[in-house]
Amino acid sequence: MGNAFVVSLAFADLLVVCYPYPLVLHAMLHAGWLPDEMECKVSGFLMGASVIGSIFNITAIAINRYCFICQANTYEKIYGRVGTLTLLTLVWVLTALAILPNLSLGSLTYDPRVYSCTFSQTASAGYTIAVVTVHFLLPIGVVTFCYLRIWVLVLRVRRRVSTDVRPRLRPSELRHFLTMFVVFVLFAVCWAPLNLIGLAVAVDPPRIAPLVPDWLFVVSYFMAYFNSCLNAVVYGLLNQNFRREYRRILLSLCKPHLFLQETSKGGTERSNKQSPGNNNDDDQPKANTI
Repeated sequence: MGNAFVVSLAFADLLVVCYPYPLVLHAMLHAGWLPDEMECKVSGFLMGASVIGSIFNITAIAINRYCFICQANTYEKIYGRVGTLTLLTLVWVLTALAILPNLSLGSLTYDPRVYSCTFSQTASAGYTIAVVTVHFLLPIGVVTFCYLRIWVLVLRVRRRVSTDVRPRLRPSELRHFLTMFVVFVLFAVCWAPLNLIGLAVAVDPPRIAPLVPDWLFVVSYFMAYFNSCLNAVVYGLLNQNFRREYRRILLSLCKPHLFLQETSKGGTERSNKQSPGNNNDDDQPKANTI
C-alpha cells in the first residue's frame, strides 16, 4: 500500500501540466497577454495545490518508509487499506486547507516576470511566513528525521552492530527507499532558494522586496517548478520497472507495429504459463516454498 503515496505524488506533479503550464507557455509566446481573473485564480490555485500536495506526499512517503523499515509492528497496524486511504485523504485535505487562504487574501496574482499567476510573497507577511513554515520548513524537518533514522538503521545492520534489530531491508525495498530519498533531496534543493527569498521578503516586504533582483527571483521560481519534471527522471534512472515501462511507451510511439507484436507475444506467454497442462505436481510444492 506504500505505493499509493507514490501515485498520489505523481498526481500532484501532473496537476500543473493540465492547466497552469499551458498558460505559462501561451504567455511566453504572446508577450503582453494577461489572463482574466478567473483564469488567474484557477491557474494559481492548481499550481499551489501541486506544490503543497507534492511536499505533503513526500512527507507521507518518508513516514511510511520509516514505519516500514524501523517500526514494523506500527506499520502493520496503520498501513492497511483503510489506514492508507485515510492518510491519503488527510494529505489532500491539508493541502486544500493550506491553499484556500489565498482566495480570501487575494495573493494569487499575475507576475509578468515569470509569465504566470502565482503566490505573491508581498501580499501578507504573516501568511508568507506560514506558507514557508508549513510548506517547506516543517515537512523538511519531518522528512529529514525519518530518513536519518532509516540511514542509521541501515548502517547498523550493514556493520552488524546490532543483531536484535531485524528491519525489512530487502533489496527492492532498499532501492525504493533510495529513490524516494533522491526525490526528497531534489525537492529541498530546488525549492530552498524561492522559500528563502520568501522568508527574507516577509520580514519587511516594502523595503526588502525591491532589493531582490528580478533575475534571482525568476531563476529560483523556474528552478522550483522544474522540480515536478525531475521526479519522472529519477524514477526512470533508479527503478528498473519504470525503465522497462518507459521503453514500452517509447516503443509504442516510435514503432507501433513492434509494440503490438511484443504485446501479443507477452499475452501468449502468460496464457501458456497459466494453462493447466503446464502445471504438474512436482512444480507446485516448489512454488509454495519460494
